[in-house]
Amino acid sequence: MTINEAQDDIIAEFGEVDDWMDRYQMLIDLGSEQQPLDERHKTDDNLIDGCQSRVWLHAEMREGKLHFDAESDALIVKGIVALLVRVLSDHTPDEILGSDLYFIDRIGLKEHLSPTRSNGLLAMVKQMRLYAMAFKTKGE
Repeated sequence: MTINEAQDDIIAEFGEVDDWMDRYQMLIDLGSEQQPLDERHKTDDNLIDGCQSRVWLHAEMREGKLHFDAESDALIVKGIVALLVRVLSDHTPDEILGSDLYFIDRIGLKEHLSPTRSNGLLAMVKQMRLYAMAFKTKGE
């Protein structure tokens, strides 16, 4: 599945729900369904700067594609990072760096988050792109 196909699926899923309380519940459910991050990856090196809650993001290359695993100690944030992992994981660094993450605006996520959560969302996206840049530079 391409990055845009994954984004379109998310837009369709969130489009079925009008009420933002229900959308927050969707985010919480997504976070709850996510596999927990291996404890060995919950290190200070994997903590994302700029997030009010604690968010760990681990990245590794698998057969030329970047794979992300993440977790947060906050329920809604855990759902947000689960969406980002769903969209960006298992793609090449070039695909990640060239992507336009339009689903964030289309589902209304940015406008319905507090300023601190919105900053955290931007920090998560930035960190995922930095990982893509680093792995591309390493040529792995």
